[in-house]
Amino acid sequence: MAELDTRTRGKRLLQDCHGRMDWPQRGVYFFFEDEEMRTHSRNESRVVRIGTHALKSGSRTTLWKRLSQHKGVARSGGGNHRGSIFRLIVGTALLDRDGLKSESWDNRQPTAPREMRLAEQPIEQTVSGVIGAMPFLWLDVGDDAGAESERGIIERGSIALLSNWRNEPIDPSSDSWLGNYCNRERVRKSGLWNSNHVDEAYDPRFLDVLERRVEQMGTRK
Repeated sequence: MAELDTRTRGKRLLQDCHGRMDWPQRGVYFFFEDEEMRTHSRNESRVVRIGTHALKSGSRTTLWKRLSQHKGVARSGGGNHRGSIFRLIVGTALLDRDGLKSESWDNRQPTAPREMRLAEQPIEQTVSGVIGAMPFLWLDVGDDAGAESERGIIERGSIALLSNWRNEPIDPSSDSWLGNYCNRERVRKSGLWNSNHVDEAYDPRFLDVLERRVEQMGTRK
């Protein structure tokens, strides 16, 4: 992560990003939180979310399009948690922590009536604020869309390696971490805003793929 930070010239905040910036077509992203620190390095934030896109053959989703789904709508500060599992699970944690009510937030409907979406907008705006303030790094991995892409290898391996699910935590979440209020047990116990792959054993060979892809990145201007 330190080398990737150097090659991207530092972390960005999603709230400051837009589609006209110099994004690779495809990649993997790593989110951090300023108050979530690594155990053995109090000056280094721990990774709290890993994700990618275009893991289905033929998918045309770009890295920025995926990031923009997590960011939400800049003008209104809202968003669509039905198009972003990251937004959805952050929202469940906010609902629990802040004692808020929403019968529709976690119903997983692909679409929702306008009245329902309007009622959810205050939560969407709060979610946008939380995710938008998370620093993140991105890795250019521009191979073909598909389940066996190196994006998928890096995503699965990174999540499995960093997950605290049923393991002695290396970098445990803090007591105040928002994810502790999430209604997904895998989020709470893994210390990550992820559910998939947190219970898997990681294959150390993925680190070779990760290292090679980081080395292939030129330093961003």
